[in-house]
Amino acid sequence: MKLKYKQKSLRYSLLTYAMVLAFYIICEIMLMTGNMSSLMKGMLVPLCYYSILAVSLNLVVGISGELSLGHAGFMCIGAFTGAIFAMTGGASLPGWAELGIAIVLGAVVSGVFGFLIGIPVLRLRGDYLAIVTLAFGEIIKNVINVVYLGVDSRGWHFSLKDSLSLGLEPDGQTIIKGAQGITRLPRNATFTLGIVMLILALFIILNLINSRYGRAIMAVRDNRIAAESIGISASRYKMLAFVTASAIAGVAGVLYSHNLSTLQSSSSNFGYNQSIMMLVFVVLGGIGNIRGSIIAAVILTILPEKLRFLDDYRMLIYAVVLIAMMLFNSAPSAIAFRERIAASLRRSAGKEAADE
Repeated sequence: MKLKYKQKSLRYSLLTYAMVLAFYIICEIMLMTGNMSSLMKGMLVPLCYYSILAVSLNLVVGISGELSLGHAGFMCIGAFTGAIFAMTGGASLPGWAELGIAIVLGAVVSGVFGFLIGIPVLRLRGDYLAIVTLAFGEIIKNVINVVYLGVDSRGWHFSLKDSLSLGLEPDGQTIIKGAQGITRLPRNATFTLGIVMLILALFIILNLINSRYGRAIMAVRDNRIAAESIGISASRYKMLAFVTASAIAGVAGVLYSHNLSTLQSSSSNFGYNQSIMMLVFVVLGGIGNIRGSIIAAVILTILPEKLRFLDDYRMLIYAVVLIAMMLFNSAPSAIAFRERIAASLRRSAGKEAADE
């Protein structure tokens, strides 16, 4: 039984990696042959970081069973951490080295904040946890929105008033300019790097899920009292999932910041609407279904852009597609239909193999 479970999880992981690689190869072929529009070229990196956000949130919502609505806050922390490094210590480094270090820093800082936030937050459950994490995301966004940060030969300077209050030397540099954010950022993020980060995120999450730690997390999700009765620490394993997801969201934030020339915390990409959209990716792709989260993230990121020619009807059609996809994934009749189709395909494949 244990060997069968390992084989099944390995097949699932390999098929997920193969799906991502196939998508990458198809996109690269389209780029080389000139068959990809400029709109799609600009969406390649966003598809990567939205997929990373979706799979990381699924670790919390689907595997850990906790409803978190503050995931955009960790993305914001990672984005500004990477951007600050790019404007200071990474300015003299090659692009690939600067981005690599920024990704590590973004993951570490977001993970630390995830741990600090998780200490009080993970004591709550259900709707209370969702409300507190939502508040955390809004606090992070609004605090950064009023911060002024600069650096000169005397060190770092911080203010909540304005740039003049920093008291910088004439050759000093203002990094964060309040609501204006950070400007003149290097755009070092590439589609290839985004795919590499997505595969790395998948590797971490899938290996965690299939390890004894992942089984302990799912045991706490399914029955907390029974899990604690056999010595599993619920708080420890919930914290593990929460911190891991926070760190991976920070990586997505670094990719986001290095795909833009200007970074602002007031952007809608860091608000509660963004956290809700990440949750939609998870629910639509299937709670606990890592592969489904990627597919949902890709479809729901591309669809609004492809429907722009419909003007006022764009969001109406988008909502109808969401409802249809949700029914197809969740309605009992749709599930039974999919199972019949899958069984028919298996019988056809078995018959062809027997004939050969």
